[in-house]
Amino acid sequence: MEAWHFKQRAISDVQVIYDMALEENDERALEDVAAELEHLGKSVRETELKMMLGSEQDPMNAIVSIHAGAGGTEAQDWAEMLMRMYLRWAEKRGFKTIIIDYLPGDEAGIKSVSFTLEGEYAYGYAKAEVGIHRLVRISPFDAGARRHTSFASVFVYPEIDDEIVVEIDEKDLRIDTYRSTGAGGQHVNKTDSAVRITHLPTGIVVQCQNERSQHKNKAMAMKYLRSRLYELKIREQNEKLSEINKTKKEIAWGSQIRSYVLQPYKMVKDHRTNVEIGNVGRVLDGDIDDLIEAYLIQ
Repeated sequence: MEAWHFKQRAISDVQVIYDMALEENDERALEDVAAELEHLGKSVRETELKMMLGSEQDPMNAIVSIHAGAGGTEAQDWAEMLMRMYLRWAEKRGFKTIIIDYLPGDEAGIKSVSFTLEGEYAYGYAKAEVGIHRLVRISPFDAGARRHTSFASVFVYPEIDDEIVVEIDEKDLRIDTYRSTGAGGQHVNKTDSAVRITHLPTGIVVQCQNERSQHKNKAMAMKYLRSRLYELKIREQNEKLSEINKTKKEIAWGSQIRSYVLQPYKMVKDHRTNVEIGNVGRVLDGDIDDLIEAYLIQ
């Protein structure tokens, strides 16, 4: 309530300044009033959204996982474009990101990537991106300059802290080590520092290769596994299908939540809210708050 009272006082102050600016015909002051109203509008919208993010998991940090669909290099390039979009979005929101697993594509792009997203309500906002994302464009990898359709999947999990207990029996784990395939310098490529953990009862597989030491990679992979198991537990307790359950379909036609069209016209359309944005470049550069907010408000 204190936040709302503060906004009410701010609106009253702006009203006073506006009346004075009109009386004195002060154009500079009117411009300041317009800027302040825009700022207040965004602040009110942000507060409304946070009120809607009422689940226990929403305020948590998140772990984002992106996987290229079928289609080889074209789909892998699209997965990398999505990774860049989300990292740019996180930077604009002031979220901290750490890539914990990175599997490069055969020729370009990425086959998959996982990264942490740390910030206020990171999971609450990022969960709006769960699903299949579709790209339509003239492929830069096609000598015939034909139009291609590519798919990539996005999954988001709440990153749990030490206060939430998730029991894991060591007997249920298979732990493998391997050499890192991503960026990280010469050291990680000379040692089997990367760690892959398989939870045998559920079949969940997590891996981490970001750190230089095997011990740190194992610790991060275990944290990732705990988050996955926690999300699974919450999902099983919910009688209705969760957003993540709904999107576990084939990464192909008919299951996408959003389309990004670069040819024959330019348009981003979210199929859940019917929100359309003509400036595709702005969206791919990380300006996705309008899409996320429309979904959360709906």
